[in-house]
Amino acid sequence: MDILLIILGVIALLLGLVGCIVPMLPGPPISYVALLMLQLTDRAPFTTTQLLFWLLLVSLVQLVDYFLPMLGTKYSGGGRWGSRGCLVGTLIGLFFMPWGLLVGPFLGAYIGTLIEGRNQQEAIKSGFGSLLGFLLGTVLKCFVCGYFAWQFAVALL
Repeated sequence: MDILLIILGVIALLLGLVGCIVPMLPGPPISYVALLMLQLTDRAPFTTTQLLFWLLLVSLVQLVDYFLPMLGTKYSGGGRWGSRGCLVGTLIGLFFMPWGLLVGPFLGAYIGTLIEGRNQQEAIKSGFGSLLGFLLGTVLKCFVCGYFAWQFAVALL
């Protein structure tokens, strides 16, 4: 049974890493499940405090990742329409993977900011803010999933 849980854990870690890039898969929560699977084996390497801290970390990363592109839009000059456009662009970008993930938030924020009546320079700045927020969220998720993979590997060795 332990071998099955370890194999499923490795699969969950790989899916978690894929989920860092593909927004439809929640990367850090899937990687966290891998740690829980390892905890159910005879090894049981993690303390309850570690698991609860990592659960809090996963929750915070997921929350921050959801808002980062919109915050990037807002703080780079976009308004409410720019933030909404960023969200819509991200969703539409899912259908045009992989480039849609990068171009979608940018174009959404750009078009939304133009709809607000702002000039093209402000719209471009808003678009780059959303792109930066998206990329920062992706890096943050990759870091957390990589850390979980490292913890998993250390616990097995």
